[in-house]
Amino acid sequence: MSKKEQLYQLIRSNPFISQQEMADALGLSRSAVAGHVASLIRERRLMGRAYVLTEERTVLCIGAANLDRKLRTLQPLRMGTSNPAGAEETYGGVARNIAENLARLGSTCALLTAVGDDAAGHALLGHAQASGIDTTGTLTLAGAATGTYTAVLDAGGEMVVALADMAICEQLTPEYLAGRQQRRHGAALVVADLNLPHDSVALLLADAAREATPLVLVAVSQPKMARLPRSLAGLRLLILNHGELETRAGRALPNQAAIRDACRALQAEGAQDVIVTAGAAGVHHTAGDELHWLPAHEVSVVDVTGAGDAFSAAVCWSLAQGDTDLAHACARGLQAAALTLQSPHTVSPELTAGLFGQASSTEQE
Repeated sequence: MSKKEQLYQLIRSNPFISQQEMADALGLSRSAVAGHVASLIRERRLMGRAYVLTEERTVLCIGAANLDRKLRTLQPLRMGTSNPAGAEETYGGVARNIAENLARLGSTCALLTAVGDDAAGHALLGHAQASGIDTTGTLTLAGAATGTYTAVLDAGGEMVVALADMAICEQLTPEYLAGRQQRRHGAALVVADLNLPHDSVALLLADAAREATPLVLVAVSQPKMARLPRSLAGLRLLILNHGELETRAGRALPNQAAIRDACRALQAEGAQDVIVTAGAAGVHHTAGDELHWLPAHEVSVVDVTGAGDAFSAAVCWSLAQGDTDLAHACARGLQAAALTLQSPHTVSPELTAGLFGQASSTEQE
């Protein structure tokens, strides 16, 4: 294998490798490495720093990866007293869940997140890599605790309350994202959750408006809607639930007309499209300045955890495939959510792109 091909393989394994590191690994001078890099760029095998490979345009997910703890009562829940329950731990985080769903759908995907230099953090990254997710560029922080999400579910699998310790996501700063700029600009689609700090979300929006890389933002909770900037210029799609939309609007939204007006307000602020999820009631999505509704699938719920992330992942998968019909995307999202609701896993191991072979685009006003 030639030195240039060896260098190319080094870049494939670590797109953020420095020229000095490549020189040391190959026994070359930095000027010789620079010459090989320039040759690869001329051949259009690279797109420049951080050496993004042209044949590997990814869906890049940015946001939370954490350890999920799920406590499920064995009998009807009684507040103010001890309840018999079963417990399990699994891998979670909105961005991480979306990335794993995308990988199961066959997408080339990557994850930028922050974890502690602890057992949970190492396990999260190991599982992500084993699932086919590229975690190059993720922050591993000494002295910091990996994020946790603890959900209490009733005997029917519905969430009663959830508690999230996601302070480590504050380290996903604008400076950190700026250091991954080339990776973001080389992506086919960027998906970020609102665990990111406000200024980091603003940076992603500004870059999307300037560079035209499609950006999808996924809300995570009503309190974290404060992290969504007022100007949404550059935003391809905002995915949020009914309560989060009410928080953004600052008022109750009791009917479809009110939801439509709130979505129009988001579009006036710069969002191209909006999807509003409503659990078992289905989803609303924009179509120009109109609002359409799709009903959810009726299924026997095993566990609600991860269903919304499966929905978001399927929508993003559709966009990354070049399907701009939001009705198609939502129909696929509802299928993925239904499959996940019937699974005890946060990400259903049965999810594949073949699920969408019979996806319906039927809509109702």
